[in-house]
Amino acid sequence: MDQYHEPYQELDEETRDITRAIKSLTEEFEAVDWYNQRMAVTKDKELYEILKHNRDEELEHAAMALEWLRRKLPVLDEELRDNLFKEGPITGHHGDGDTEASPKSLNIGNLKK
Repeated sequence: MDQYHEPYQELDEETRDITRAIKSLTEEFEAVDWYNQRMAVTKDKELYEILKHNRDEELEHAAMALEWLRRKLPVLDEELRDNLFKEGPITGHHGDGDTEASPKSLNIGNLKK
């Protein structure tokens, strides 16, 4: 229960499921990291291929958890659509220079006036 920051019994089932998915996503990426590290140091080609296979399965699991979260969290869906599979710099395409309120802002306009 250490994954909850609020009393478990006060959380609705959807919130608990989102927490479960986030925790699972984190664990999948931790496993990817472990396999990557093991692949980096092994000298045995056959073991390397086994570790790579295991790592790639963890990436598949992570992708499925991320897709589930995307479907449950509309803001995540929007952020993924805005940020993934784009060319050019990873940062800077979010309308950083907007002078008016945008759909992604707090709708309070430009505070730099």
